[in-house]
Amino acid sequence: MFFTRRELPQPRAGTDVLAEMDDLDDWLDARGVEDGSPYLIDPLGRYDVDLNDYFLTELANEPTTTQEAVAYDLKRFLKFLWENRGGRSWKVAAAEDRTAFKHWRISDIAGPRVELTTWDREVATVHRFYVWAVREGHAARNPFRQRRSRSRDPRRRADEETPAEASHEGPRNDIEWLPPILYRQWRDAGLRGFTPQGLPDRSFRGRFASRNAAYSDSMIRTGLRLSEQTSLSLFELPEVVPGLLNMRSWLPKAIAKGGSARRIYFAASPLKDVWDYVETDRAEAVEAARDSGAYERIRNPLIITNSRKPIVMLDGERVNIAKLKHHERRRVLIDTPQGLEPAALWLNQYGMPSKPSAWQEVFKTANRRCDRLGMRVSCHPHVLRHSFAVVTLEQLMRGHIQEMAEMTPRQRFTFQRIFGDPLNWVRMRLGHSSIEVTQLYLHTLEELAMETRMALVPDGWEPSGVHPEDLDEKAVNDAA
Repeated sequence: MFFTRRELPQPRAGTDVLAEMDDLDDWLDARGVEDGSPYLIDPLGRYDVDLNDYFLTELANEPTTTQEAVAYDLKRFLKFLWENRGGRSWKVAAAEDRTAFKHWRISDIAGPRVELTTWDREVATVHRFYVWAVREGHAARNPFRQRRSRSRDPRRRADEETPAEASHEGPRNDIEWLPPILYRQWRDAGLRGFTPQGLPDRSFRGRFASRNAAYSDSMIRTGLRLSEQTSLSLFELPEVVPGLLNMRSWLPKAIAKGGSARRIYFAASPLKDVWDYVETDRAEAVEAARDSGAYERIRNPLIITNSRKPIVMLDGERVNIAKLKHHERRRVLIDTPQGLEPAALWLNQYGMPSKPSAWQEVFKTANRRCDRLGMRVSCHPHVLRHSFAVVTLEQLMRGHIQEMAEMTPRQRFTFQRIFGDPLNWVRMRLGHSSIEVTQLYLHTLEELAMETRMALVPDGWEPSGVHPEDLDEKAVNDAA
């Protein structure tokens, strides 16, 4: 598996393929292929046009992180066909290939024996690929068995097919999340360079601690996905309004996963920290990049000439930045009196728009630091999204129940119609297309409630300070 990258050195001796494509970077620009987009090469070094067209068409609007995850899952199945099924092409894969793959992935003593949740994800990924391949005429059949969807979501077609290979046995309801106190411990030690006792660590050599903490705080308070948060522009960042606890903004459809455009709410405290980053660390990075001429070297930049109207010229048309996709936003520059600067909110140390992969590395570095400090806490970006969902849902439901406790049935009905359902509110904030996905967080709340109840159970069943061996038989019977 490889990833596209612009500004590669050209070979001195041209080939027929390169001559036909002319400039490689222009070829990628014309097709809207973002840097970091995956493509697969077979063991003989051949590029399968039909196979890789999947990433250029069906997954074209998905974030590069999603495309990468799909590519890795797909690669495993294709590699299995090549190495274990006599070099069989994916275009003629049959049911027996799927059966052999399942045995190797789950049961074979010489195989990886992956968790059932991992297998379920792989099945869904490869199944979706074959649905596309059969529809486009690249494959005669889907080797993965299908069944009619049993989803109760009214937005899904009644005849929609889903893979019948899922185990239905994995721990689907286990949601990894962090309570606020554990999150703060991880952030302060891993990102900000504090000791486990909460004191500044003089040995900490991390860079951009305040930027990283502001990014993380913003993520856990909005529930945004990694790709969504990373692609935010300055125009999606609301101003801090004194007296307001939450400031509202809009996540455009072009960068929301699955096109789930929605309102997002920034809490006042983390929003202030983000603006502090904009005015300090970000401003310094922009100034250094201007001095080095970095922005003049951006290929095909999209320039905003009026900061009050975020409009760029794209293919001869005026386009609002809200309609630009992830890779297009990386080329947007604002023409200010001080010079050019990126429209992207989150920049790296070189003053260029950051990438999701860079933030994943920030989290990994923070986890390694916590591990060295002996702290049994770790975090990755999606944990912050889960944490937002669990904490917000718990608070909303608690307030909802308290408000309705003393109401009559008619009053409760009116209250529900006015203030809505907490679960549906969280669904909208997360951008889930189905309430069934959001319902997974209810299991976590049920587990929390059970833990609370279990804490009320006494440690022992015997009278305090008395042990059965110290009592005679009659005393034991009397105690019973």
